[in-house]
Amino acid sequence: MSGEPIRALYTEADLPSDPEQAIGLPGEYPFTRGVYRSMYRGQLWTMRQFAGFGTAEETNERFRYLLEHGQTGLSTAFDMPSLMGHDSDHPRSLGEVGREGTAIDTVADMETLFAGIPVDEVSVSMTINAPAAIMLAFYVVAAERRGIGPEALAGTIQTDILKEYIAQKEWCFPVDPAMRVVTDMIEWCASAMPRWHPISISGYHIREAGSTAAQELAFTLKDGMTYVEQAVARGLDVDDFAPRLSFFFNAHIDFFEEIAKYRAARRIWARELRETFGAREERSWLMRFHTQTAGVSLTAQQPLNNIVRTAIEALAGVLGGTQSLHTNSFDEALALPTEEAVRVALRTQQIIAEETGVANTIDPLGGSYFVEALTDRMEEQAYEYFRKIDELGGMVEAVKRGFPQREIADAAFRYQQEVEVGIRGVVGVNRYVEGDDYATPILRIDPALEAKQIERVQSVRARRDGDAAAAALSALERAARDPDPKKMPRLLDAGRADVTEGELVQTLQSVFGSYTETPAF
Repeated sequence: MSGEPIRALYTEADLPSDPEQAIGLPGEYPFTRGVYRSMYRGQLWTMRQFAGFGTAEETNERFRYLLEHGQTGLSTAFDMPSLMGHDSDHPRSLGEVGREGTAIDTVADMETLFAGIPVDEVSVSMTINAPAAIMLAFYVVAAERRGIGPEALAGTIQTDILKEYIAQKEWCFPVDPAMRVVTDMIEWCASAMPRWHPISISGYHIREAGSTAAQELAFTLKDGMTYVEQAVARGLDVDDFAPRLSFFFNAHIDFFEEIAKYRAARRIWARELRETFGAREERSWLMRFHTQTAGVSLTAQQPLNNIVRTAIEALAGVLGGTQSLHTNSFDEALALPTEEAVRVALRTQQIIAEETGVANTIDPLGGSYFVEALTDRMEEQAYEYFRKIDELGGMVEAVKRGFPQREIADAAFRYQQEVEVGIRGVVGVNRYVEGDDYATPILRIDPALEAKQIERVQSVRARRDGDAAAAALSALERAARDPDPKKMPRLLDAGRADVTEGELVQTLQSVFGSYTETPAF
């Protein structure tokens, strides 16, 4: 799919020159075959379906539905205003509240989102980046109000701001202060939240923007290494935080290329953490990652075909050794998924786990001539990109200069051109298009929910202690101006004073400023 040539036949000659060293065994350095010795024979991957729409009440109902149907972890989708740091009553939020995720403006919303859910027992993931520190503070305070301390909370928050500038384009602050906030949060979590992953370094959105598998691998790993560099420069010991870094990869439709990507990722990360950053603990070398099937591979035409695509992509994630998996719903090219579509997506994982036999043995494709050759080539391509990025002055400077953005745009253009001229076939789009699609029922968000959420946030502002809220915002502003990095305590205090997300973002922007993207062309 990436344009790399594939030979008709692979043989023993295509294995690494030293297979024992390069491939090894599961649970042993360099972890090409998996991060745990027993892998799925010991414990299956976490089945974590992404969910969020409307207000916190509606999403809480979907969370409960998923848990009742066998999901083993929660994953939260936020709406666009929340992702961009706007309250629901901000003028730019008009028409977007609760449309493609749930609206979370305050700690009160976070309390409602997880009402009745044992957050000290269920692992929770939150997909949010620019305001991630704010949402984590809201989550910690919401749990605190239930008598649950931060040390008991398990899960992940995405926080990968470099990926936003590269691919997803949801930012609040310029690159440098945004990186400082990320590092602040990593530092705080290292001491206060031992079960929490403070950052999920995300290739998923890089791939959704149109990158090749090799670009997804290279840019994601280089982002991860940049976060490590920043934390080490702050004075943190790499072994104090590296074990809680996690990754998030796409599972696209090119089956073997995806599997090779995951294997190469583990090997590169282990080597770089051990040899470049000097991590001494084996836990620091382990790349643990979540996988989501490719949203961009779903088609609005003949949407039932997407069930097959998702199953193949999910199988690639499993055979690639993922620790957590989300399977997309067949109707997601049309709208947020219905309950029926979500159930089919979850059942897809359960069928793979319980009926196919792929979890019966550890790394069943290990030693495959083709897979090992692809893994080596994927690794080579990643290091080629690392060299180019280093020549530009590192990942932060490369992002400012638009290098990864241009590479992804070029790859996306090539792929789309191949589809449109018919070189690359997509079933139901430019191949086998005959027949009518049946009318797929889709989830429709009630427009009245926007007014309901606006009333909620305005009600919180009206009933809170105004002096306490103002004092919390003033303290945050002083912290933002101060070179002392510890800003998480100020965000927690603001959450306790019922300050809204938008107020916090605006306060930080008054010090940090806003971001204007450098054109990629």
